[in-house]
Amino acid sequence: MPAETSLPTNIEAANEEGLARSKAARAALADVKTEPGAAKPDPILRADGIVRQFGGLRAVDVDHVEVQRGVITALIGPNGAGKTTFFNLLTGFDRPDEGEWWFNDKKLNRVPAYKVARMGMVRTFQLTKVLARLTVLENMRLGATGQRGESLLSAMFQPRWAGQEAANTERAHNLLARFLLDKKVQDFAGSLSGGQRKLLEMARALMTEPELVMLDEPMAGVNPALKQSLLGHVKSLRDEGRTVLFVEHDMDMVRDISDWVIVMAQGRIVAEGPPDSVMADQRVIDAYLGAHHDVALTFEEEEKILAAAEAEIEEEQND
Repeated sequence: MPAETSLPTNIEAANEEGLARSKAARAALADVKTEPGAAKPDPILRADGIVRQFGGLRAVDVDHVEVQRGVITALIGPNGAGKTTFFNLLTGFDRPDEGEWWFNDKKLNRVPAYKVARMGMVRTFQLTKVLARLTVLENMRLGATGQRGESLLSAMFQPRWAGQEAANTERAHNLLARFLLDKKVQDFAGSLSGGQRKLLEMARALMTEPELVMLDEPMAGVNPALKQSLLGHVKSLRDEGRTVLFVEHDMDMVRDISDWVIVMAQGRIVAEGPPDSVMADQRVIDAYLGAHHDVALTFEEEEKILAAAEAEIEEEQND
């Protein structure tokens, strides 16, 4: 009985500790300069001179960037800015042509993706990677690391891994309940909606007890009814003391949940800062809408644009 009553207390204490760390991390950002590549008080992730080229296209060209521990950082930018490519490089799914990067001061150059995940840095994908022909629970179990039953020798002796599998199963059930998927436990993952697959992928990522969770467009293709649920889950990751880095195009979401925003354009970091200041930054406006978009046109320029439009319409009508 004492063990049962102490468990909620331990969970509550851990949550309070995580929330306190998160608040301290957010407060520390107040003194950070709002400039590209700004140094952070306690960076969990650092990258220097990351370059990735595809033929003549330099998709990523990041001089320096740091991600503060214990906060939610948004990575934003127009389509083709290099955000997902940068994610792939940091997590070991692709290799840069140049550069170095560190997670918890451990160098990650040439570290494969599965080892990066085991170190506590996990990611989700813009197009979800659930295993459609396995059940939701089986997908969750696969997310657990260090499973003794994966060894050919141990697999023949159930007592060696039965206890660990039972613990993993219990943890999977708890996470599925948290993400409102507990009624889908025995359903095939392929039968889930797009939003439910996003939830499953996020829940599966937490099976590894990660320190840094990287989300690639978590709201893409999600039913509006599930968006608020996803937003709440992302915030809860931070409140547990985890670090979140996410790519997103929904500026309302970015403004709502992010503590810090990093802006990419044409593969480079062009701005950083708190959401409100970044949204008002001219460099960010130019990156999204094009430079000089707000410059007033002269009368002659307006006449030329109007004439060109009329000529184009007339040509289409003649065709």
